[in-house]
Amino acid sequence: MKAIVNSRYGTPDVLALESVPPPRAGDVLVRVRAAVVTPPDCAARSGKPAFARLYFGLRRPRMTILGSLFAGEVVEVGKTANGWAVGDRVIGHTTRFGAHAEYIRVGEDAAIGRIPESISDESAVAIHDGAMTALPFLREAANLQAGQRVLVIGASGATGTAAVQLATHIGAHVTAVCSGRNSDLVRSLGAESVVDYTMEDFTRTGPYDVIFDTVNASSFGASKKALTRNGIYLTTVPSTGILLRTLTSSRSKGTRAAIAFTGLRSTDARVQDLATISELAASRALLPVIDRRYSLEETPEAHRHVETGHKRGSVVITP
Repeated sequence: MKAIVNSRYGTPDVLALESVPPPRAGDVLVRVRAAVVTPPDCAARSGKPAFARLYFGLRRPRMTILGSLFAGEVVEVGKTANGWAVGDRVIGHTTRFGAHAEYIRVGEDAAIGRIPESISDESAVAIHDGAMTALPFLREAANLQAGQRVLVIGASGATGTAAVQLATHIGAHVTAVCSGRNSDLVRSLGAESVVDYTMEDFTRTGPYDVIFDTVNASSFGASKKALTRNGIYLTTVPSTGILLRTLTSSRSKGTRAAIAFTGLRSTDARVQDLATISELAASRALLPVIDRRYSLEETPEAHRHVETGHKRGSVVITP
């Protein structure tokens, strides 16, 4: 089969389209119809920041085929397929990568769910892309409630567009932080107001019950003055500083910081997340936002675009 192979750390030029052996027999074999390129894929390819190599491999990549989210069709099932049948359309998430290929084997580390009939494969990966991160942050880390005020930083990205829609669905009042060119997009997704970060300092607005920094553009220290007395600052990017802030602020009353390691959630938890997001997609509470589409062989160009930091929603590849 064809796959994008990452055999050494470096720029997108290290990615190569190669013929590789098909996945070994497993519970479910899926023909990949759509996948996404994400910032974690870029980190796994480049080996940057340096601490990423603790997971991806110290000297060279441990996982040579990237891609953690995929949609496609079941083409083969094993004895423990748990009700899956050939021809089923599925959305899947794996912690061991492997989705940037024509086929992927779904093993114990992977979670899969059914794609609603009304949703295309490309739309399915775009919707689940950011929502698989935003849902646990808002629902569990923040315990977001109807009527609360939420600020979403990086609101036009994959996680940001999902967060705006999820918070709106819950009944929160959403303020989006993005560039002026993306204001119409985030308003169409449910944001009640927009802060253009090129023109205005969001810390002078608020106060907010939740500040969700989806792109590591701020910090707890800078955001604290824009939070309510018991408000929470959430970030998706781990660092020594945020881990210390999370520990110290959780032990005291008042504003606090938190991070959720969504990629480390159990398979059962991710299966439930996939199902919840699919239900919201079927009811059109969640809509896909696709910036660009690339073929499998164009994956290096997809990486270059993601690394600009200015994508709107998701970048989709179609093997």
